[in-house]
Amino acid sequence: MEHSNSGIRLFLCQMKIELWQIGKTAFRFLEEGMAEYEKRLKRYIPFELTTIPDVKKGGKLPMEQLIEKEGEAILSRLDTTDHLLLLDERGRQYRSVEFAHFIEKLQHQSHRKVIFLIGGAYGFSEAVKTRANGKISLSKMTFSHQMVRLFILEQLYRAQTILRNEPYHHE
Repeated sequence: MEHSNSGIRLFLCQMKIELWQIGKTAFRFLEEGMAEYEKRLKRYIPFELTTIPDVKKGGKLPMEQLIEKEGEAILSRLDTTDHLLLLDERGRQYRSVEFAHFIEKLQHQSHRKVIFLIGGAYGFSEAVKTRANGKISLSKMTFSHQMVRLFILEQLYRAQTILRNEPYHHE
């Protein structure tokens, strides 16, 4: 992105947002909603949705072992400069306008890539929790990891419209 300030050209790297999820989305209605918000979001920012494959034969593993294997798959994909945010029911909660300003603040901190991570059905390994730069909660209620996929995409889109004073969000 190029900005001009008194004849001086500044080149700014636009932050990329990624949403990582474990396993494929199981329900068509969620896939359709996610596709809609992903398309809308890409009008504003570089965005990528990444699906980390389910652990092979994960259904036969003890829960703790499954969480560890998912964690290894996540950590192997991360770069040391990635800013990792976990979607976790024990994370910080934001109202939509506050979340928009949180996104804006991340952009001003010059992060090249911010990854929002939705864990598997049983959550995150200790290694992933340790690596994370923060945790965000969408609600005090617990949602399935499948539903969270649609909810965070909508909130990321809503944040972009709030930052641009567009009429999508009403208060």
